[in-house]
Amino acid sequence: MIRRNIIFLLVTLLAFLVSPQWAQDDCSSFLVTKGASKDGSVMITYTCDGEFLPHLEYIPAQDHKPDEYIEIRGRGDRLRGKIKQVPHTYAVVGLMNEHQLAIGETTFGGRRELRNPDGLLHYSTLMTLALQRAKTAREAIKVMAALVEEYGYASSGESFSIADTEEAWIMEMIGPGPGGKGAHWVALRIPDGYICAHANMSRIGEFPLDDPKNCLYSDRVVSFAEQKGYYDEKSGKSFSFRYAYDPPEPSSLRTCAARVWSMFRRSAPSLNLSPDFQRGVEGAKPYPLWIKPDKKLSLHDVMNIMRDHYEGTPFDMTKGVDAGPFGSPLRCRGLTWKVDEIEYSWERPISTQQTAFSFISQSRGWLPDPIGGVYWYGWDDTYTTCYVPLYCCINDIPKSFAQGDLQRFSWDSAWWVFNFVANLANLKYSYMVKDIQKVQSALEIQFISLQPAIEKAALDLYEKNPELLVQFLTNYSVSQGDMVVKRWIELGEFLITKYNDGYVKDDRGRPRGLGYPSEWLRTVLELKPQQFKLPEWGNERKK
Repeated sequence: MIRRNIIFLLVTLLAFLVSPQWAQDDCSSFLVTKGASKDGSVMITYTCDGEFLPHLEYIPAQDHKPDEYIEIRGRGDRLRGKIKQVPHTYAVVGLMNEHQLAIGETTFGGRRELRNPDGLLHYSTLMTLALQRAKTAREAIKVMAALVEEYGYASSGESFSIADTEEAWIMEMIGPGPGGKGAHWVALRIPDGYICAHANMSRIGEFPLDDPKNCLYSDRVVSFAEQKGYYDEKSGKSFSFRYAYDPPEPSSLRTCAARVWSMFRRSAPSLNLSPDFQRGVEGAKPYPLWIKPDKKLSLHDVMNIMRDHYEGTPFDMTKGVDAGPFGSPLRCRGLTWKVDEIEYSWERPISTQQTAFSFISQSRGWLPDPIGGVYWYGWDDTYTTCYVPLYCCINDIPKSFAQGDLQRFSWDSAWWVFNFVANLANLKYSYMVKDIQKVQSALEIQFISLQPAIEKAALDLYEKNPELLVQFLTNYSVSQGDMVVKRWIELGEFLITKYNDGYVKDDRGRPRGLGYPSEWLRTVLELKPQQFKLPEWGNERKK
C-alpha cells in the first residue's frame, strides 16, 4: 500500500511535468455553499480540461512508520526530494476523501517570473496530500500552506476550490520566484447562502487582514508584492491579490471571465450581469467574487450549469456560420487566431471537448461521512457525459475508470468510450446530441431518484454493520459505473447505425436524406451565389 501511495504521487507529478497539453488547457470550477443548495449540501465542481487520459485513483487509508517518506521524482526518474509522511493518512477517491473533504482547481498562471523551479510540490501533489491529511476545508488550507512553506511550491498561479460538510473556500496561491521560499496565498470562506466561480483567472481582489474566521493568508502576501513593485501602498488603493499577482489581459477576459459570467448569469438571472467585463470593455467592473443565486440550487441544477455554451446569449456557440450546418458548439484549438494580422478569439465555454474528466462533489453534514460524501464523476465533455455517483467510503472503483492509453483506442477504457460518442456527435451535432441527452438524462435522474432508497439502506447498515456498509456502497458505485459504460457503448453503436453516411434512419430503419438547415444554406449562397444555381433553360422546357 505504501508503494502504491508513492507511485500515485509520482505519476500525478510526472503527468503534469511531461504533458504540456494539460498545462496549456483550462479548467472551470463552481462552488455552492450549504445555504445556497436545495438540500443543504456543500458542492464544488471541477472540469479538468486538457488532452490527456486520466486514470481515476483510489488511495486507501494507511498508517505510517516514523521514518517513512514520500519520494518526489522528476524527468528521467530523478529524485527531486522527499516529503515526510504523517502517522495516518485518509482514504481518497479521485479528489474527495473519506471525511467528505473535496478539492478542485483552476490554473491562472499569473506572473511568470514567480515560478519556482526549485519548489518540490506541484499543485496536483499538494491537493492529494491535503486530502490525505485533512478532515475539513480549513485544515486543508493550513496543511497546504505548511507543506509549501517547508518543501516549496512548484506551480504557477492556482485557484483552489475546497469544500467540507459545512463550508466552501476559495484559495489562491502563487510562487515566490526562483530560489524563493514557500508561496504567497490567500483563502476566503464563501459566505453561507452564496455561490462562487473561477476559471483560469485570479478571482480574489481585496480581502480583510483582521478576520481569521473568514480569511487566511500568508505572512508576506502584501509586503512581497510591494517589494516586487506589483503594489504601491502610497497609491491610496487597497491591496488586491488579483491585480498584484495576475493582472487581467484581453485574452483572459474573453476566455476566462466569460465562463464565470455564464455560471453567474445562469444562477441569478435577476442580476442581469453585464457581459462588458468579459468582453474587455474599458472601465467595466469585474464580476463579484460571490453572488446569491435567485433560488437554491439542486444537484441537477449544478449539473446543468456545468453544461454551457452560452446558449440563449449573443455569444451562443450553437448559432451562426461558425457553428456549421448542425449547430456544433465545438471549436478546434487554438482559441486565438489571426487573419490579415488582426487577432481574434473563439468563445471558450464551460463545456469543451478537451475536458478529460469532471466531478461534482456533494458533502452533507447531516449524514455519516461514508454516506454523506458523493463524488459524481464524469468522463470527457460535460455536455455529453453522464455523472456516476461514487460514495466517498468505497474501496474499489470500476475497472474501466482506471485504464486506457491516449495513443490507443480501447472499448475497455471509460474515457475512450465517452470520447467516441462525443466525437461521433460532431458529424450531425444538433441531431445526435438529442439522442445522447435522452440517455444521459434518464440515467442521471435515475441515480438522483435512487439516492434516498440507497442511503436509507446504507444508514441501516451503518448502525448494524459498518464493514458491510462499505461493501454495499462500493458494489453500488462500481456496478453503476460499469452499467453506464456499457450503456454508452450501446449508445455509440446506435448513433453510428442511425446516422450513417449522412443519412438519418427513421423509426423503421429506413435511411432519409434530411439535407441542411435553410439558414445555413442561405449563408452558403451569400458566399457563393452562382456556383450551386441550376441553369434556367431546363425550367423553360417544362413550361
